[in-house]
Amino acid sequence: MTTAIKLYRHPKSGHCHRVELMLAFLGLPYETIDLDMANGAHKQADFLAISPFGLVPAIDDNGYRLADSNAILIYLVQTYAKDSAWLPEDPKEAAEVQRWLTVAADNIYSGPCAARLVKVFGAALDHAGSVAKAHALFKVMDQHLASRDWLATDGITVADVAGYSYIAHAPEGGVDLAPYANLRAWLNRIEARPNFVPMATSPIPELA
Repeated sequence: MTTAIKLYRHPKSGHCHRVELMLAFLGLPYETIDLDMANGAHKQADFLAISPFGLVPAIDDNGYRLADSNAILIYLVQTYAKDSAWLPEDPKEAAEVQRWLTVAADNIYSGPCAARLVKVFGAALDHAGSVAKAHALFKVMDQHLASRDWLATDGITVADVAGYSYIAHAPEGGVDLAPYANLRAWLNRIEARPNFVPMATSPIPELA
């Protein structure tokens, strides 16, 4: 592949960062296109042709356009790293990956992601409830990671990539990671991998 994949994003979006992280880990050339979402760039006709719901991230891979972060992860791996361990074919391992992708779309979204939306973007959401959901999630994940290095299998998969960004930046939403040593060790393992790219940070408020 010679043409860079276009990644339409907001630089402080965890959904966008998980896609950028996957692109980087796979060593794929990509170009980031930051949308001025505050002024409605994501609702303009040209972007809606790429992402009909007006959501980021979205990609344009040489004319193939796709929105939804987890769908993009699957597409990238099955297109450019099909025989790798990022998306295992074993039915049990594949089910474990899918389970954690669902966690990313549900528990992570309604917990650390929502708490961060309040503090970083001023979203009108229940911050206290989101923080409580985040801690409930982190307790389960910390116990899960007590005897293993990765979420779904013996190696890193798309499940770990999907889960990383909002958990790593949970303190920006007022959620303290200090009690969760195993979870923090998992974050460190991801950050230590070759080609890791960080997400833009925001000030950390008083933690809860």
